[in-house]
Amino acid sequence: MKRKWLKFIPLIYLFFGIVWIGLTDYWLYVLKQNNYIVIAEYINLLKGWLFILITTLLLYMMLKKHEALKDLERKEQELSTLINNMPDFVCFKDGQGRWLQTNDYGLALYDLQDVDYKGKTDLDLREYSPHFKEAFEYCTETDRKTWEEGQTSREEESFCLANGEQKTFDVIKVPLFYSDGRRKALVTIGRDISSLKKTEQLLVTKEKLSVVGELSAGIAHEIKNPLTSIKGFIQLIQKSGKANRKHVELVLSEIDRINEIVSELLVLSKPQTKELTLISIFDIIQYVINLVSNEARKNNIIIEIKDIDKDMVIRGDKNNLKQVFINLIKNSMEAMSSGGKIEISGMHDSVEGVYIRVKDGGSGISPSNLERLGDPFFTSKETGIGLGLTITKKIIQEHKGQMKIESEIGKGTTVTVVLPSQ
Repeated sequence: MKRKWLKFIPLIYLFFGIVWIGLTDYWLYVLKQNNYIVIAEYINLLKGWLFILITTLLLYMMLKKHEALKDLERKEQELSTLINNMPDFVCFKDGQGRWLQTNDYGLALYDLQDVDYKGKTDLDLREYSPHFKEAFEYCTETDRKTWEEGQTSREEESFCLANGEQKTFDVIKVPLFYSDGRRKALVTIGRDISSLKKTEQLLVTKEKLSVVGELSAGIAHEIKNPLTSIKGFIQLIQKSGKANRKHVELVLSEIDRINEIVSELLVLSKPQTKELTLISIFDIIQYVINLVSNEARKNNIIIEIKDIDKDMVIRGDKNNLKQVFINLIKNSMEAMSSGGKIEISGMHDSVEGVYIRVKDGGSGISPSNLERLGDPFFTSKETGIGLGLTITKKIIQEHKGQMKIESEIGKGTTVTVVLPSQ
């Protein structure tokens, strides 16, 4: 309101100036007609001094205002220079989404160098730059969401330039409001992260190649050992000219070992498209316990179920989950060479799903080995190929679940599996 009155100051000054001069001249004329010459002289002198004082004050205010405007223009120029030299897209819009100002980078990005963009919306500008029609429409939609949420938003936006180059921007949008809640302005800043995304992709590819290399080395090592044994026995049979039954059995055993390695690798590598259904976790665990019960009795191992009933259901593949708990329970049994108790307990969480804990009182796992559990071909056992836990982790991940292993040397190991119930 104050700024609106400023433009009327000259007119107000002119009006009061005319009134002042007219009235004072009239009073002076009246005083002189009535022989009040001295008083008339004083009023005339006062009139001059008041004119000088008011004019000086007005000139001071005008000069001060002029300097403030110059300072504002200088700061605006500095800000404009800074924005234009930024390597980011910067755009200011009003409350109706009309472009107020953007930097040179933004104009070049959207091929708008020769377009009078001010006062136009994104939907207006798509007519001037048809290649970016979808990009402008997407910006309109994200602007709308930012206004509705009423807070700063941040997301990645990707589009293709006219030359075919794919660009990805980290876009921040800041909505500004008047005190009464009306939309005031929208500030958009977009940083080009295309190079960063390419670098991330290269790192992912490099990591994948590294994993493939490590896995290949492990496969080669695991298969080379039985092949060496097979070759040795075949050479021995070739020299002797007859097949010893024991040698043949050893050859067949090593071939079975190679077959086992390849079969488990197929489980890891082949995409599994299974239909997940609601199943009772109690039924699965009971099945596994029945399966290993003879071996458990031979090794003086008791398996106990706690807090798991038939109503505790999860969504999953029955056969895969059987494999998970066979692996976990057998690992616990192998860690208890002197016998003992394995406790399998459950708990249902309305948010996370079903928790299943397999706890044993075995020898435990060292911290260094604990970190590597689940790595392909890593095992601390004298026998085994080190793929059991790798397969277990993969199955749990396919069920959108989690697995946590806690262990202490001499005190046993606890494996916690979390599986969604829906």
